[in-house]
Amino acid sequence: MTRAILDAKKAKGLRWDQIAGEIGMAPVWTATACLGEASATEEIAQKITAVLDLGDDVADALQECPLKGQWMDKTIPSDPLLYRFYEILSVFGPGVKQCIHEEFGDGIMSAIDFTIDVEREQHPKGDRVKIVMNGKFLPYVRW
Repeated sequence: MTRAILDAKKAKGLRWDQIAGEIGMAPVWTATACLGEASATEEIAQKITAVLDLGDDVADALQECPLKGQWMDKTIPSDPLLYRFYEILSVFGPGVKQCIHEEFGDGIMSAIDFTIDVEREQHPKGDRVKIVMNGKFLPYVRW
């Protein structure tokens, strides 16, 4: 599925934001689903395959509930961009955790009720990558 989608995307010269605009979804979610890390509804799967001129086999695969995170294979990512997220988590994670606990209490940020957006921010020293994560706070239950 993923190979077929990536090949069609490349052949058509499309970007994720273009595909997302055609199907009415966010670019990061669209890429995530097409890479096999999220499941699509039948309607969304049909829209993706229509944009990319792919068949029902790909639409069916897009609707499967995936086993998420397998690409990491329980190791530190070697790709430089993905490694930076690991580095950010390693360095700033405990501080972010403390700030979340101070603001909300003992709990976590949902990765299920969650959005993430990638934006370009103009800067005199070179354009910046702006990543905005927005997740529902889920308090731990005490019993």
